[in-house]
Amino acid sequence: MSRRKIGFWYRLAAVIAKPPLLVLFKRDWRGAEHIPVDGGFITAVNHNSYLDPLSYAHFQYNTGRVPRFLAKAPLFSTPFVGMMLRGTRQIPVYRETTNALDAYRAAVGAIERGDCVAFYPEGTITRDPGMWPMAGKTGAARIALETKVPVIPVAQWGANLVMPPYAEENKVRLFPRKTLIVQAGPPVDLSRFYDREPTPEVLREATEVIMSAITGLLEDVRGEKAPDEPWDHGKAREEQRRKAAGEGHK
Repeated sequence: MSRRKIGFWYRLAAVIAKPPLLVLFKRDWRGAEHIPVDGGFITAVNHNSYLDPLSYAHFQYNTGRVPRFLAKAPLFSTPFVGMMLRGTRQIPVYRETTNALDAYRAAVGAIERGDCVAFYPEGTITRDPGMWPMAGKTGAARIALETKVPVIPVAQWGANLVMPPYAEENKVRLFPRKTLIVQAGPPVDLSRFYDREPTPEVLREATEVIMSAITGLLEDVRGEKAPDEPWDHGKAREEQRRKAAGEGHK
């Protein structure tokens, strides 16, 4: 998608969002050369703040290839926000309803039409205590194996320092001025999965490859090593429940 095809609504969103982003934050954009010039593709991005979709969208807008996000369906009914989401052709996600497959079909259709669809494979803001990517969900891998388009891993850091997730005090920390870092990497090689049946095991394995690529980029950005095993929030909650149950029987 060239800049002339970005469209009115995305340009309007940029007019609204870019000035405060430019004023309030420094930027460190890396790896823009890995964003495909044309054709459909997937980006797989880590999620560590409510602010980071703006940071990542700013980075990719500057490449001329705007992303289509998967967003929770209720947001599309929110005044102004819903209008912008619809105008920029974002994809509503209906969870646990008969429309749950609509997002999958819409994402595949968008990719086949030559768009970029952005996934947060973790499904939510990371719960990892060290702010590393958690174990991913398999939706991005499933669509990647069906469409066989490039999957570009993206790591970002800095938005979480401005707007820390799950903080006891919900404060925005603008000063001192923070740097929003976004780094895209080369396409993840999933070719070894293409001829295999997309069983849950295969999808989990492909997802691990994608998450490993994102985590590796984030290690470069942060200059430190990630934990050997990604945080599994489901397992962590189960362990907490067992611990609480055990203490309750003492």
